[in-house]
Amino acid sequence: MKLIINGEDREFGALTTVSDLIGQLGMKPDRVAVELNRDLISRDRWMTTPLSEGDRLEIVHFVGGGMMREEDESRSPNCRS
Repeated sequence: MKLIINGEDREFGALTTVSDLIGQLGMKPDRVAVELNRDLISRDRWMTTPLSEGDRLEIVHFVGGGMMREEDESRSPNCRS
């Protein structure tokens, strides 16, 4: 099946749902957001949302950050003095 993921053409074998795709990509489901053909798909719908040839997906993988250094905290817009 041909899909367009984040603007890139990709070929996959047997995929039927968004959940299958996330699994095949090896992504952790709790750290991913998926947009299918311009519609944001909530995680609870991944197993029942079918994929079709030529679908366009935007997949965002969230990555945790490190600890802020004390000098960085003073410049942070969320830091109040």
